[in-house]
Amino acid sequence: MAYQTGILLKTGTNEMEIVEFYLDESVAVPGHCEGKVCRVSYGINVAKVLEIIQLPVVNKVPMAHPSVLGTFILRKKVIPLIDLALQLGKVKPDDQECALAIITEFNRTTMAFEVSGVNRIHRLAWSEIEPAEPVLGQFSSSVTGIVKFEDRNVLILDMEKILAELNAQYSLTGPEAAHLYTLPQGERNPREKPEAATPPKALIADDSSSIRTILKRKLEEDGFRITTASDGESALSILMGFKERSQKENRPINDYIEVLISDIEMPKIDGYSLCQAVKKDPVLSALPVILFSSLINDRLLHKGKSVGADEQITKPETANLTESARRLIAESKSKAASKRVS
Repeated sequence: MAYQTGILLKTGTNEMEIVEFYLDESVAVPGHCEGKVCRVSYGINVAKVLEIIQLPVVNKVPMAHPSVLGTFILRKKVIPLIDLALQLGKVKPDDQECALAIITEFNRTTMAFEVSGVNRIHRLAWSEIEPAEPVLGQFSSSVTGIVKFEDRNVLILDMEKILAELNAQYSLTGPEAAHLYTLPQGERNPREKPEAATPPKALIADDSSSIRTILKRKLEEDGFRITTASDGESALSILMGFKERSQKENRPINDYIEVLISDIEMPKIDGYSLCQAVKKDPVLSALPVILFSSLINDRLLHKGKSVGADEQITKPETANLTESARRLIAESKSKAASKRVS
């Protein structure tokens, strides 16, 4: 039996909904479920889920990624089915029962993931999701957050990382970005533009440290001065600091910050709520906001528009990011100049 998920939340409430599902894993660690099946709970943002169906019959794909079980057709669309347990390095029980497929859409890509079963949908505040890295350390590579219930923890999966592992073209750390990590210290990148007398100033908000690093270096390469924040709450605090300085020194806000580039899925305050807070503030409202997220697609564009986002760019499409930021900054300056003249 199939059922469809809906986007139930009003934009800007700083809440999210996750589909909680589970994978049954064979564990053979002495003293911990040895020879038994352990059930581990995971979560995925409802906004990325189209529907959940019984496991379909698939057609094998020659020379496919080892985790790709094959493809199936649903409503005239060919969809790849991924063995999520295998992709996560888990061992499935031989007698797995009740396997389902979660059909997802993000990064403008539709694919399905085989899971053991689905529990329920939870509505949560972003403040209830703990960042995974401080808890799991090196084991957090495929997990972005943890939700703690009384009897279990639910691990929020980094679906963008999983997609990038399946197909390198969806990775921000692919060949195009590799030079950002390998450039020797002090050596100027040959593609780098000469630093402007007054470089444009951007704030990047993203809970992924690797993405923050990549975006920071890319924009700095293109002549920007960058400030970063690891979540929406920190980003808003930084912006309020700029606002306080602008008022104390009686200078326009764009003397301190000229564009905000924000992820949507972030702990504490999400990107929608951050954008909404900026656009409702009488001083910060002129600041252009670019939402840069895997959630941006034709189905969800209205959510960013409803909170006043000036531009929405889908990860990992970084090619137009600099151009969009410069254009929005120029438009903002033009509007400010027109107001002063009038």
